[in-house]
Amino acid sequence: MERTYLCIDLKSFYASVECVERGLDPMKARLVVADPNRSEKTICLAVSPALKAMGVPGRCRVFEIPDGIQYEMAEPRMQLYIDYSAEVYGIYLKYIAKEDIHVYSIDEAFIDVTDYLPMYGMTAKELGKLLMQDVLEQIGIPSACGIGTNLYLAKVALDITAKHAEDRIGILDEVLYRKTLWDHRPITDFWRIGKGIAARLEAAGIRTMQEVAEADENLLYKLFGIDAELLIDHAWGRETVEIRDIKAYRPKENSISGGQVLPRDYEFGEGKMIAREMADLLSLELVEKGCLTDSVTLHVGYSNRLNKGPAHGTVHLTTASNSARRIIACTGQLYDRIVDPFTPIRRMTLTFNHVTDEAFRQYDLFTDPLAMEKERSLMKAMLDIKEKYGKNAVLRGMDLQKGATTIERNQQIGGHKSGTA
Repeated sequence: MERTYLCIDLKSFYASVECVERGLDPMKARLVVADPNRSEKTICLAVSPALKAMGVPGRCRVFEIPDGIQYEMAEPRMQLYIDYSAEVYGIYLKYIAKEDIHVYSIDEAFIDVTDYLPMYGMTAKELGKLLMQDVLEQIGIPSACGIGTNLYLAKVALDITAKHAEDRIGILDEVLYRKTLWDHRPITDFWRIGKGIAARLEAAGIRTMQEVAEADENLLYKLFGIDAELLIDHAWGRETVEIRDIKAYRPKENSISGGQVLPRDYEFGEGKMIAREMADLLSLELVEKGCLTDSVTLHVGYSNRLNKGPAHGTVHLTTASNSARRIIACTGQLYDRIVDPFTPIRRMTLTFNHVTDEAFRQYDLFTDPLAMEKERSLMKAMLDIKEKYGKNAVLRGMDLQKGATTIERNQQIGGHKSGTA
């Protein structure tokens, strides 16, 4: 049975929220969301539609906004945006069961409306308009909608077709897709085709989706491996995955990670402190989730001023653990082993691999189970205090050192100010 999907996107979401909070029209106000306390090189998290219409890119840096354009700058408030997103999701739930909604991002959702169209006696476009109008009336935020016979076509209808429609609704099926978008350029407008993929395609003389569809499949598999299968399907407008498949998916392996771009170039010792801080925070997350890890991977990027490749390495624990003491020590040893002590550091990512349930905990001959349980109880108590009084209610001594970032990061969501601190 052919299915029908909506893909609804909230227009310039962060900027629209800030406009609503200020009593401004999101479609007419000139507003950017960016941290005024950072330099002019900071990236704008969102740009209002009115500024986009004046040629300001959606993810530009502040200094790239032309001097002659007057605009208002709003400091990011990530918790506020999460709250608004939850309200929008609540509106969708008035009409659609949660099993038929896939939240793709904070401002975008896929909805399988196949079984709802006969129930409501509506076309997909009419139901899409109803949802968009309800969000506008209740929340004040405008949206756009793509309608397709599969998830891919719904997304492409949103990203490409809806932009040129007066009602901000685009509609595609496989036939219409091939008829109207096969020659569309640039090819990066299509879902899942970034600059890297586009560059490899262009090197092979391929610049449109029609040329992908008509290309030698052996060439595509040589260029992209197994990913060529998805690329070929999308070139023809095909997509076999449904929302129920996404809901049922369970990864074979799990990991958790954290990363940050440092506010300045850090020297070797400062960078090691950051790595230890990150190991501590992720260890608490393991305890909170009742999980263990058996290995830690560290990725360190050097100063932007230098043309030097990053440091990367993994250390394996003797047994799976969530002990902050053990994991911080192993992270420090890994840092010492892989990082150049004479090169300044600017970014860092720490990953805990093969995350499993605490029920599978094992001990070796060198582990004191009583000491481990005592530490685990202490970490649980720390989590309880943080839950009640805030993340900065309990800190380690290293978090108070010069250059430490934990206190500031505890006041952020996704690397930006939460708006509640």
